[in-house]
Amino acid sequence: MMSQMPQLSACPSCEWPLESGDRFCGACGYDLSAVPPRPDDHPTIALNGADLAPGPEGVAWPVAPRPDGAPAAPHLPADLAGTDSGGIPLPPEQPPTGSPVSPASGVRFDRPPEPDEYPLQAPDPRVADLSAPEGAGFCVACRAGRVDTDGYCEHCGHAQPRERDHMEQECGPLAAVSDRGLRHHRNEDAFGIGTATLPDGSPASVAIVCDGVSSATRPDDASLAAARAANESVLAALPRGTHPQQALHDAIVAASQAVNALAVEPATAREHAPHQNAPACTIVGAVVTTGLLVVGWVGDSRAYWVPVDRNSPPARLTEDDSWAAQMVAAGLMNEAEAYADERAHAITGWLGADAYELEPHTASFKPDRPGVVVVCTDGLWNYAEAAEEMAEVVPEDAAVRPLHGARVLVGHALDGGGHDNVTVAVVPFPAVPQGAGSA
Repeated sequence: MMSQMPQLSACPSCEWPLESGDRFCGACGYDLSAVPPRPDDHPTIALNGADLAPGPEGVAWPVAPRPDGAPAAPHLPADLAGTDSGGIPLPPEQPPTGSPVSPASGVRFDRPPEPDEYPLQAPDPRVADLSAPEGAGFCVACRAGRVDTDGYCEHCGHAQPRERDHMEQECGPLAAVSDRGLRHHRNEDAFGIGTATLPDGSPASVAIVCDGVSSATRPDDASLAAARAANESVLAALPRGTHPQQALHDAIVAASQAVNALAVEPATAREHAPHQNAPACTIVGAVVTTGLLVVGWVGDSRAYWVPVDRNSPPARLTEDDSWAAQMVAAGLMNEAEAYADERAHAITGWLGADAYELEPHTASFKPDRPGVVVVCTDGLWNYAEAAEEMAEVVPEDAAVRPLHGARVLVGHALDGGGHDNVTVAVVPFPAVPQGAGSA
């Protein structure tokens, strides 16, 4: 009987807020009639930051000019941490009042240990038919129960596919794909892509990818707000003649402000719990023109360079804001040891109201041959971490079929286990004029 069920304010499995009379969790589908012991907490842990490790060696990139026309010093992606596109040190931001992060903080453990199996395993999006016949309303998980007006199965309580469970977009010469993965009950990644025309009439391609911090409140909203704000900012700035590196730096600042604004919204207050933090996410972006490649990032989402000529070396263009990267940079561990540690994915930089200091990293390159830029969350690079591994799974025709390439990369992550949300954008270099697309 409903009156005999325990009265809970949050799901004991995933902490999703509940309403009176709920029989199943609206997020993970947990049966609320059987309440297990409350899971252990995973609070934010503070750790002093360190300089970023040197970038990949053996790749000689010509240097891009600075926005003021002066020649820029040669650098690797990791050399620009904490400076703007003109090489000027960025002023530190003061932490917001009441922030749970102290001035000495700089790390966030956003990925608590996951169980081997969730109580209700989500259907594999590659093989399951996620579209029920119109009007039928049958559950995609059990195929027996009918779906109520709120989008949940009346038989097993499984949440039906949401719009963001699997997203694909093609915009002229570039494309992006995002998938919930095989273990998470929702997709907390987001992306934004677009094209612009520079003042000289040449084309530019833009890709932004964001990964919500799972331990924070409303991580899916944070990633979506950041991706939209950054994408709109870049696409508005480039036609005005703003240098792509400066435009990407400003876009990251705009994304940070959009995520910070979520912290004061009533929706955040309703979902906030003592063990949660303000909405937060990571960000990585790329701007590609006919002769220039610019990347910018905060956190551990990455950008890779994969040349069309596979005899040429690929490269990772970003350096993680993470515990593992700091251990390697400090000489305390080698890369294999650091990334094998359970703390490897603790991030030391993110967008959010409780981030101590915003340090947008940017870097410019002038590749001397055609290729593609792969912009992705760790849901992909966990299964192809080294640049050489990423190049092996990028299809050889990705430059002319970017949507197909993005689908192949997402499939690679799902075949590897799909333990996280996975999002990837494929951007050909040099930029292709608007109107060109997949062959």
